[in-house]
Amino acid sequence: MWECVGPYDWAAGQDWMCEDLIIHGGQAGPLTFAGTGLSVAEHQRRTVNNFLELRSLAPDLRIIPTLQGSTVPEYEQCRELYERAGVNLAAEPTVGLGSVCRLQSTTQGAAIVTAMAAHGLRLHGFGFKTLGLNRVGHLLASADSAAWSLHARHRPPMPGHTHKNCANCFPYAMAWRTRVLDGLPTWHQPTIDGSEAA
Repeated sequence: MWECVGPYDWAAGQDWMCEDLIIHGGQAGPLTFAGTGLSVAEHQRRTVNNFLELRSLAPDLRIIPTLQGSTVPEYEQCRELYERAGVNLAAEPTVGLGSVCRLQSTTQGAAIVTAMAAHGLRLHGFGFKTLGLNRVGHLLASADSAAWSLHARHRPPMPGHTHKNCANCFPYAMAWRTRVLDGLPTWHQPTIDGSEAA
């Protein structure tokens, strides 16, 4: 079935986010979250178990493990859950870092990335925007963000483009990527393959 999605470097399984809104519920702008009512430890357990199940069902697929938490000690606990389950995270080509999109430009977010990178993990930052990349992008192997698509959704299309907007447009995404990379401090610049520049 994976052949239908085209080439891919890796895929992430379902991880259980540990943001307060997800666990306890609440309002974020126009969005209302009911909350799971579960503990951070239970979200972490389910995240690790989902990864283990996917790996056992499809060992040939490149499914990455994802760390979850909201504080450095919680991310350490999640890392230890993987280790106790026999997953050597340092040997994984990519380890996802979840629940950081709202923290990524904060001191707390920087501390989480720094602590996990100190274990020698090749981290992928989910939802990392420009401010977070400026701060700790040099500690990540890769990152993603839908900010470019949201930006494009509220603007006219690029010159010569016939679609309504460029929210799903590869040239727009690549122009955004170039602008973000060019705006990073030179000592934070990643190379095209995600490794650090010399």
